Amino acid sequence: MATEVKVPALGESVTEATVGQWLKKPGDAVKMDEPIASLETDKVAVEVPSPVAGVLGELLVKEGDTVNVGAVIATVEGGGAGASAAPAKAPAAQPAAAAPSPAAAAAPVPAAAPAPAEPEMAGAVTLSPAVRRLVLEHGLDPSRITGTGKDGRLTKDDVMAAIAAGSAVAAAPAPAAEAAPATPAASDAPGRAQERVKMTRLRQTVARRLKEAQNNAAILTTFNDVDMSAVIAARAKYKDLFEKKHGVRLGFMGFFVKAACMALKDIPGVNAQIEGDEIVYNDFCDISVAVSAPNGLVVPVIRNAESMSIAEIEKTIGAFGKKAKEGTLTMAEMAGGTFTISNGGVFGSLMSTPIINPPQSGVLGLHRIEDRAVVVDGQVVVRPMMYLALSYDHRMVDGREAVTFLVAIKNAIEDPTRLLIDL
Repeated sequence: MATEVKVPALGESVTEATVGQWLKKPGDAVKMDEPIASLETDKVAVEVPSPVAGVLGELLVKEGDTVNVGAVIATVEGGGAGASAAPAKAPAAQPAAAAPSPAAAAAPVPAAAPAPAEPEMAGAVTLSPAVRRLVLEHGLDPSRITGTGKDGRLTKDDVMAAIAAGSAVAAAPAPAAEAAPATPAASDAPGRAQERVKMTRLRQTVARRLKEAQNNAAILTTFNDVDMSAVIAARAKYKDLFEKKHGVRLGFMGFFVKAACMALKDIPGVNAQIEGDEIVYNDFCDISVAVSAPNGLVVPVIRNAESMSIAEIEKTIGAFGKKAKEGTLTMAEMAGGTFTISNGGVFGSLMSTPIINPPQSGVLGLHRIEDRAVVVDGQVVVRPMMYLALSYDHRMVDGREAVTFLVAIKNAIEDPTRLLIDL
């Protein structure tokens, strides 16, 4: 008896998702609670587990389709009976395919042509963009390369190994291209291949929200720089003891989150938001921390950061980073937030103008640390400096407040003792 596979609850106010990838194919054996599909929502990827053990039956939707919560997307033939029935059909199919061979002897070429097409199409469905690019560039048939990835999927290493070993077989369409050696179009020339990949739901949402921020808010960015000498010295002195006691590495983000919380208390407008014709001031600091995930940038929220220690902040950020890489962040962990910190410095950015995360009114951009010549007490010295950028909604934050906010951050980082005595 077939069991329906339905779209699970996706989180508060989320009613639909996009089918990102089928992790199993019809006829594959599945265990109870084993993921069979990945759904993309506006913020996170959600796996759909099998409700029973058995064999995956019919797929009722395709990759890229939009589905609502509770919709039936597939069926599973439950129990051992279903599992044994599927293999029984496979051997019976081969004699049936072989039977027409004599009758088709008069036209061998048309009969043989469709045969390799099916493996190619089946393999193409599961190719990642990087693997697909390699296959296209080298004119390979992916169905003839053994995959070592999950569920037998091809990886980039599989393709490279096949090319290096000389065991990769050219795809069937290649001879047709050789039969007409006319002057190649520019797009067919070596090194000029193009690839069209549909935007993920997450990327579409990021694009829409950032454009909305530019259209709806009066965004302005102000800059300052900060001498990182004191924080670097403190980190070097205490990092081993810190990690031994708290089980997490001492980074720079803990200092900046604490400094931001102090500055937000002094300049509450940066921690506020506009709702209609009202300004909502927040007495708490829910800091959104921009984290890079495989499918794009996500911003999990450190709740009540103003009441947390640097160790607690570092632990929370570390947990968020791990979840982002694994794709297990939940909607609840990314909902809300009153202020955002984005650290482009980890990627080498020297300076940027970050875009605010609506409906927030401010975002602090951190950048790479580099030695620069600065004047201290009338002497030119070399110090590790970082540029800070504060983008803010000028509808409610004035330039004076923005500059004062950045100066408060600068003072706290250059003299970390201020973080201890709340000064």
